Amino acid sequence: MGGGIAQVVAASGRSVSLHDAQPGASERALEAMNKSLARLVEKEGPPPDEVLARVEVVGDLVGADLMIEAVVEDEDVKHDVFRRADAALPREAVLASNTSSIPISSLAAATSRPDKVIGMHFFNPVPILKLVEVVRGRDTSDATTREIVELAQDLGKVPAEAHDFPGFVSNRILMPFINEAVWALHDGVAAAEAIDTIAKLGFAHPMGPLALADLIGLDTCVAIMEVLQEGLGDDRYAPCPLLREHVDAGRLGRKTGEGFYRY
Repeated sequence: MGGGIAQVVAASGRSVSLHDAQPGASERALEAMNKSLARLVEKEGPPPDEVLARVEVVGDLVGADLMIEAVVEDEDVKHDVFRRADAALPREAVLASNTSSIPISSLAAATSRPDKVIGMHFFNPVPILKLVEVVRGRDTSDATTREIVELAQDLGKVPAEAHDFPGFVSNRILMPFINEAVWALHDGVAAAEAIDTIAKLGFAHPMGPLALADLIGLDTCVAIMEVLQEGLGDDRYAPCPLLREHVDAGRLGRKTGEGFYRY
């Protein structure tokens, strides 16, 4: 997700500093960007070299007009990033999060600029999908919201504003859908391929829910469901045991080569 966000921002003509604490992650992101841009050139996209020249890999957070955080869906980890960003970036800079479910107001509380903290939730694959869910925290200012809405539009995206509830709009709808598909597989209603085929052809979805879960990451799905379950106090969001079983076994989806499918 971070690499995809960096790609669309750089393709808009802006300079990007790309940082990932995991060794080699930024370099892998650059390789993925190069492949993505090469495919987009066939559809009249910008030259890969031109876009990648605007992306600089850095060893830590640096001064910028905007930070877009896209780390693991863990509240403590994100709080640490926001505390460090608050110290590293200029006072006028906006601190945005690509979180799928963690409350923006909670992240804002880790900073001294809650009016400048906002959710900027992109969708995977970032260079292709148009939606950006713009999430206002309790203290997010109108000026910050306007700035991010305008940026999303300038990136060629369609911004849709949401209030700061667990899961926002997208995952409050999506995760029960994915979870119910996992329950159908768990209960032996149908095989994974059949469940996804029925969803794709029956609902005109481009991807079935189990394949989508593999793309998102099964560990991320569990983390989002847990936030929904705790934040909304409703056990209907509890992850299916089969989903937890896959995560416990390290079968996280595409990123590990196996989830509900093998890759």
